[in-house]
Formats: sequence, C-alpha cells, structure tokens
Amino acid sequence: MWETTAEDRLQQQTNSSRTRGAGADSQSERAECPCTGGFLVEYYTNSPNFRIFSIRSTIHLEYEGTSFSEWSVPASCSVKDRRSPKTELRCSSPGYHHIKPIVTGPVKESRYLSVDNSQICFLWYCKVKYFFHNLTQVIIIWVYDPENADRDELLRKANEPSRNSMILTKQLATLGQRPTIYTILRRKQYSPRQLLKNGVWKISVPMRKDDMLQSIMGNKVAFQDCFVADFFFLLVFPLVIAPEIPGYLPLSTPSGSQLIVDWDACAPSTIVVVAEMETFQTNDSFLTWTKIRVPPGILNDDERHSVTDMCLSEGRIFFIINGILYLKDFYKFTRLGRNDNLPDGGIIGTTSRRWCWVNYLFKSQGKRSSMAVWTENEVYLGSQHQPQNTRQQEPHQLFRFHKIITTTELKNLLRLSPTATLTIHTVEYTAHPLELGLFLSYHVAHTFNKKIYLVIYNEDTKRWMHQDFALDVPIDSFLVSRFLYSAMPELLLWDKHRVYYSYHNFTVSGILQTPTENGNLSRLSQNSNIDDVFLDYFGNIVIKMENNIMFYSKVNIKDAIQLHSWINKTINSFFGLDIAGQLYFVYVFEDGTLETQQYPLKLEAQSLTFQASEECPYVAFHTSLTRVFYFLDKREVLPFWVQMTYPENVGLHIILESYGPKIIKEKRKFTFEIILGQCTKTMISTFSQAVNYEAVGDYFKLQDQTSGLVLYNVQPSRYSKACITPKKVFQVAVGCNSKKYIAVKGFSKKGCLRHNFSYVIEKSYLRHRPSKNLKVKYDWEKYGCPLRLDFRKKFKPLIQLFDDNGYVEDVTVNFIVWEIHGRDDYSFNTTMRKHGCLNEAQTWKSMTELNKHLPLEKAWGPENYKHCFSYAIGKPGDLNQPYEIINKSNYNHIIWPLDHSGMYVFGVKILDPNYSFCNLTAIFAIETFGLITRPNGYLVASFLFLLMLLFFSILVLSYFQYMKIYRQYIYEPLHEPERKQKKT
Repeated sequence: MWETTAEDRLQQQTNSSRTRGAGADSQSERAECPCTGGFLVEYYTNSPNFRIFSIRSTIHLEYEGTSFSEWSVPASCSVKDRRSPKTELRCSSPGYHHIKPIVTGPVKESRYLSVDNSQICFLWYCKVKYFFHNLTQVIIIWVYDPENADRDELLRKANEPSRNSMILTKQLATLGQRPTIYTILRRKQYSPRQLLKNGVWKISVPMRKDDMLQSIMGNKVAFQDCFVADFFFLLVFPLVIAPEIPGYLPLSTPSGSQLIVDWDACAPSTIVVVAEMETFQTNDSFLTWTKIRVPPGILNDDERHSVTDMCLSEGRIFFIINGILYLKDFYKFTRLGRNDNLPDGGIIGTTSRRWCWVNYLFKSQGKRSSMAVWTENEVYLGSQHQPQNTRQQEPHQLFRFHKIITTTELKNLLRLSPTATLTIHTVEYTAHPLELGLFLSYHVAHTFNKKIYLVIYNEDTKRWMHQDFALDVPIDSFLVSRFLYSAMPELLLWDKHRVYYSYHNFTVSGILQTPTENGNLSRLSQNSNIDDVFLDYFGNIVIKMENNIMFYSKVNIKDAIQLHSWINKTINSFFGLDIAGQLYFVYVFEDGTLETQQYPLKLEAQSLTFQASEECPYVAFHTSLTRVFYFLDKREVLPFWVQMTYPENVGLHIILESYGPKIIKEKRKFTFEIILGQCTKTMISTFSQAVNYEAVGDYFKLQDQTSGLVLYNVQPSRYSKACITPKKVFQVAVGCNSKKYIAVKGFSKKGCLRHNFSYVIEKSYLRHRPSKNLKVKYDWEKYGCPLRLDFRKKFKPLIQLFDDNGYVEDVTVNFIVWEIHGRDDYSFNTTMRKHGCLNEAQTWKSMTELNKHLPLEKAWGPENYKHCFSYAIGKPGDLNQPYEIINKSNYNHIIWPLDHSGMYVFGVKILDPNYSFCNLTAIFAIETFGLITRPNGYLVASFLFLLMLLFFSILVLSYFQYMKIYRQYIYEPLHEPERKQKKT
C-alpha cells in the first residue's frame, strides 16, 4: 500500500522546492518578519486565522517604528512588558479595546480590538494522507489547545499529537467527543470507523472534485467549560507540480512590472505568481512551492523576461509573451498558434474563471469553457477535451480553442457606426457559471475620450446580450474588470486612480467615494497606483495600492475607507486564500524567496467601523438555504425561509431577486413580530413549476423552453460595512439532474456467478417475424443478474428512483416495458376495458406502426403519451386488448407463455410526461422455467425409426432362432428309447 502526504510528495518531486513555516502565520515563536517596517502595529495569536480571539487568548503585539515609549491599553487589559515593542496582551472582559503605542512623530497607529467572551477554546488538528490505489483520503484528527500546543502544531507541521494534545483528546473522547466530517456541496457525512487510537481519530473520505468543501464538527462536549470549534477547510486533490530541472531558465515579467497572480477558482490554494525574477507555483498556499522554468533554446533572454499576462486553467499555465500564447504543463513548454485554432500573434489578454461553481446546468452539447483569450478584434474560448485515442495526442491538444466572435460582428450587433473604432478592451467571466462579459472600447475619431460598452455571452444559449452599461474614460486609460459574487451582473472596474462600481444589474453606478479627494485613491496613498482589488464570497472588497496602502469596502456600498497600515511600502505582495478560505499575504523578495502572513481582515474592518461609529442596520440575517445549488425537477417543490431581526423603527425588508429565464413559479408569505424592541421579519418562499407537459405539440421544445438555470440573491434591503453576514447567492437548475436514475427492485449486477453464454430466440417469437432465428450473447455488465421465475407466476416490476445520495422514492407513475431484442411472446393480465379506458389505449403495436422510422425504444415515450380515459383523446377500438401500461397501484402484470420458457431482457421507461425532465430508463432480465422444452421433430422421428428398426430386428432374429429350434425337434425324437442293459 502506497501512502503519502501532499508535503511529502512535493519533497519527492524536487529537491529545489523550498519549504518554509508560515513565518508570520500564528506561531508561538514568531521570527522577525522582514516584510514589516515603517510605523506599523501588528498583532497575532496562537490560533490560526484568528479563529479564537477571546479573553482566554494571548495576543502578541508588535510595533515596527522609531521613538517608541510604551503601550497604552485600557484598564481591563494588561500587558506583559508595557515598554517593550514586542509584548503580550490579555484582556479580562469582552468588547472593543483601544490599543495604542505611545510614540513621537506624525504617524500614529492604533487599534480597536474586538475581543470575544467565547467558550470556544480548542481546535481540531487534521492531517491528510492519500491512498491512490482506491482514491481515498484518510484524515487524521485530534484536538489541541492553541495556548498550550507544541510549535509543530502551531506551524501545522505535526505528524502526531503532542503530549498535551493527546491527553486533551483522550479526556474529551472519554466525555463523548467524536468528530464527523460533513461535506458542504453533496451533503455527505463521514465518521471514524474505529475508536480513538493513539490519541487520534481516522476518517476515510473519497477523493472527489465536486465535493471538496469539508467541515469537521464534533459533539457538544465541554471540558473545563471549553468547547471545540468547528473547522471549515478545503480538501483538494493532491495536484502534481512539475519539478525544477537543472539547466532550465526562469520566466519573469519585464523590469518594473507588478506581480501577475492567478489561482484555481475551486482550489485557491493552487497559485501561480510571475515576478520580476521568477515564476512560482504552489498547491498548498505557499507552505511549499517550486519555480516554473523553461528549457533553453525555446525562448531568447528578452522573451523569457517579457511575460505580460498569465492564467491558470484546469492544471495548465498559459503565458502571453510578445503577443504569443504559450502553454506550460507537466510535460513540456509549448507555443500555441494556428494549429490550435489560435492566432500566431497579437494576443493581448487571457483570463480564467474567478468564482467556483462545481454544479450547474448546461443544456448544450459540448463543454463550457474554462478560459478566454482575446486579441483586439477576436475572442477565443478554451476548454479541456478528452479525445478517443489519447496516445496519439499531445497534451496541449487536449485543450481546444474556438473563436466565438469578432469586432465586425459586434458592430452589427450593437448597431455602431462603421467608421468608428471598436476594439476588445478586456474579457472577464461573470459570477454566472455559464456567462462571460466582453468590455468593448469605442472611439470616434478626433475625440479625446472613449466609451466602454459591455456585452454578455451565454455559452449555453449562445446568445449575446447588450447591457445597459456605458462608461466614458480618457482614451489612454486602461480598465481592469471584476464581476462580484452575485446573482445579478454587478462589477467593479478600476484604472490607476479610481474604482468604478455598477450594482443591481447596472442600475446603480458611480465612483467608489472616499472621505476626501472624491474617490481618487492615488492622492490618499502618496500618489501610488492601484495594484489589485480583492473580492471574496462574503462581500468584502480590499483595494491594494502598489505601495501596499489598502482601502476597504463592501458589496453594494458606495464608499471606501483606508485600512490600518500592515505591510512595508517597498515589498512586493499579493493576496491569497488559504484552505480555510481566509485572506493572507504573500511577500516576494528580490532574492527569489517568498513569505506568507495571515491578515485579520475581519478584525481590521471592525476596528475601523467601530472607530467611525458605523453600525449594521440589522442584528441577524438567517436562511434555511444551506446549499448554493438546487435542482428543481417536474412536480418538485423547493421551500425555504429567510429571517431578519433588526431594531424597531429601522424599517428593513427582505429582497429576493432573480437573474435568468422566467421559468419558476414563486410563492411568498411574510410574517412579522416585535419583541422587546426587536423586529423579526420572516419570508417563507416556495419554488415550483406549473406546466403540463402531457399531450403537447412538441414535447422536447416545451421542455427546452421551460428548463434552464436561474440565479437568486437573498439580502436585506440595507446594510453597511459593519455587517458581517453576507447576502445569500444560490442557483436553481430547472431540468434533468444527470445523477438521477431508476432501477428495478430485486435486480442487481452483483451476487451472481457470471459465465459466457448465448441463447437463440425463435423467429416466431420476434415482433417483426424475421426469416431467421436470432442469436443473442448475454451481456452481464449491461443486463445484470437475471431473475429465474416460474412461468406460472405473474411478474410486476417495482421501479425505484435514485440519485447521487442514494434511494429517493418508489416510482408511482406510469411506465412501460419492452423486450429489447424484439420478443413479443409475453402479454399482460389486464385489458383496456378492465382498466377503465374509454378509448383504445396506446400499445407497442400501435406506436411502432405509427413511428416506423424510429427504433423500438424510441417509438413510445413521454413525448407522445396520451391516456385513454377521455372520449376526447384517442379513438374507439377493441377494448379487450391487453393494457400494456403499468404503475405501482394498478393490477397489471406481465404473464408468460405456457408452451415454452426463455430468456427475456426488458427495458423499462417512465411514461408519465410530468414526472421528470430526464429520460429515465433501466434494464432487467428474467429467465422463465417450469416446462419441458418441446423436442425437435426430426429428432423424434429418428428416435422412433431406430426404435422400430431395433424391434423388427429382434423380431426377425427371434423368428430364425425359433425355426432352428423347431427343425431340430422335428427330425430328432423328443425321447430316445431306453436301451436294455446287459446281464452280467
């Protein structure tokens, strides 16, 4: 058995990979961080990601600067050494505490630290081991106390629990503590199969790309009035990073350029960064990393230092160098061009998806794109494909590109003047899982400004939608765009100095304002330019300048405030997200090394909003929506509630807005109550469909029109930068859940002895009466284990519905069966008349005659089903025919022929058109027995002939034997006379 950790695999791949402790990551023995300097106040705790920041925590304070005198703290807090720039702080009461260093000089830095009175004291420690032979991950878990843990545990490098942690874990286990892993996306849960052993629990979890969000939760067990905090983390696949090869040369940006960073939307711990000296890659949030280098001879020195853009897509890294796209994967470094459906030059940008949607409904054939490439006049989309014969394909040929539009076509779409200049400014994927936006630069000759327009392309519907968005900017300005995490198209754009916003589906637009300088962030940051804007799933917006001064805002807020100083102005840095989804900084030094440092964004924002006396207008905002993706099939209902609590006389309401096709029927009910000056408003909503798909003219067209993807926002009508709870964004897919399937109860593909065999179906038993018998080879993998059934027993299949979570329900609607090889020597025990039909019901015979151009399995289905219980539907006929439709509640059964037995392989299909968007089918096999097989006539005649021949032969032989005996006794006397004896 081969097992290895992600960290061990990286060490095995390359000796040049560098491993650093989380230098500034919450450790008890924190080294001097070279990334701090100037006049900075920093703080940290032993708890990673500041998850425990309470009256029990030891808060480490550091001041970087000159002329330090002492620390000023409130009476409820105490410091270990008031006059030391590095000391420890403890607060005995919860609340906001003003912490300030007393210094001389113009720069003053202070904090209002929000200290909790929480009973959460302990944390889960987990270590992952990968087993590739069965694609599982074993998570080793124990409990540790950050205030009394070993250094390796604080640095997240421990392979086993320390002595204190082992004692604590055993004590909690004795009291009934036991961890359980809950998956966020697929709603699975996994528990330890064994009791605590050697101070750890072990939980086995399958490797799945569509279920990476995990949460460790335990029982509500307290030890010394302290509980264990739930731990949310990202359990990614152990991605393989190409090792550094001696002699390969570095890739970098031109001198003086800012960092180029990209990470995987669904695995943010996988990051690639291009700096002035090297390109770095990590898959564990820079706990370890390796350098990406290229073989000599492919690029000259100028080209290797001319990377202008980069993106990471599906494990591949794409670079733009001098207008040409290059691909770096595990195998090689390749130039892409005409043979890959891309231009040989002139490429100005590339991007990948920013927001992770693991599940979505994609009705079109093919696959949605994962990256976009564009020139000034053309846009290309790329996605990974799996060819039939991968051995004959180069790795880069698995990634295909195709052109979707040109500026000439866009001019006609927007009805713009043919004499004006229209170019593609930038391309960005929206928060919608199937859409991307094109920002177009429109310039009329002899003017000094240009207009930025926006069109959105839907990859599923192939539609282009011109948005009500236009922005006038100077002709030489360049805008960077980011779509916010929202159901409605909402975005931010920024140039060197200002940030532009457009909220609520482009109905509210403007410049992000500041207390002074009218939103010009450069003037507030010593004439520095905007470097990057960080957005997360919780509505936070952090604007970082090139000199590391930062500003903070929230989604749908129209102003920004400056954050406290945290980073030295001369250090190159960028944002990252760790496996717990928390923000951290990565510092890139000139010597080609990296350093990481966690950033307490929540605490820093709370300090500013408390200082500005800004409060959240509501107290609590909750919803029963626990997932971000829901399927809504026919006849299904999605109920949920949203509740908001706020002070009396504030006047808030709940907003539910949708983006997408109008295919869902919504019902809403509101309740309201006031208790002790607090108002609670609850919205109870129900989503469903009210479409009848039976007996329509074009069933498939109606299904296509009434299915699709709808995104929703649920949020309070007003909020501020002080609000922590974000709005809820989720999608509802109306259509077929591909993970649904049906099966016949009692049938399985396991549990029977498989052997190769064939059987012959007599031609007279086949539906189309062919001229020859049909020989069938039994396919065990497809048909499963056959059920042996006495021919005298009737059979009624019980159909059951399943999805990826297992059994759902017994199917109660109509379904049909057919023998897939064409047998029709079976029947049904109920007639149309007995079943209550008023007109002749549909049968396989009538439907195949009506649809002779279709194969048997497609001749009859939900698309053409019509019931027989109305005089208005169908036509009169012979109602004594067998009724061939079955459901769970009727008495219809399959009956078998009495003169022979045989093997039957049935297909089953749901017939009710209002049951599901999916074409639900299954296969089962039955072997009948109970009769002696009728002998062959020639064989019987031959046997009788031989029997008669034997009889006559014996008769003739007996005759001759009799005559022989008869002759003997005629010529010989029967009794010889007695001879006289001589007298002696």
